[in-house]
Amino acid sequence: MIPGLRIRGAEPADVVPMFSMIVELAEYERAREQITGTPELLAEALFGPRRSAEALIAERDRHPAGFALFYSSFSTWECRSGIWLEDLYVPPRERRAGVGQALLSHLASLAVVRGCPRLEWSALDWNALALDFYAKIGAERLPEWQLHRLSGEALRELARGSDVDP
Repeated sequence: MIPGLRIRGAEPADVVPMFSMIVELAEYERAREQITGTPELLAEALFGPRRSAEALIAERDRHPAGFALFYSSFSTWECRSGIWLEDLYVPPRERRAGVGQALLSHLASLAVVRGCPRLEWSALDWNALALDFYAKIGAERLPEWQLHRLSGEALRELARGSDVDP
């Protein structure tokens, strides 16, 4: 373990610093303009009546040192829930000190304790540092899978073809 580092579940007081790190992550991923969420929406997702996500916070000497945001996934082949890691972020000042590995290790232990057969995530193809890190910890790349997304007008257009009243 890293001296002064603690991994714990997120609490409502973590929402604002976590949202600040989300903005840093979007800037790092060259996508700042894509942020439409707010700290209030994040709080609702993590702590509201219909929670849709969970988060781990890394603290070093009681200061935020990173986060992992995740939610349940489901494998139809295994008929069991897994964990989808939506984002793992460690600010530049904390990188290369083991914070990311500590977050992933904690999340892996949650997956094992919960009986999840999988912990999965995606990574940008240009992020060599992340890709090398994931390879180092034994993560398998799935090159035959392509991530797809419907959003905005394309999502609304497809929804209009449904008999469900949105």
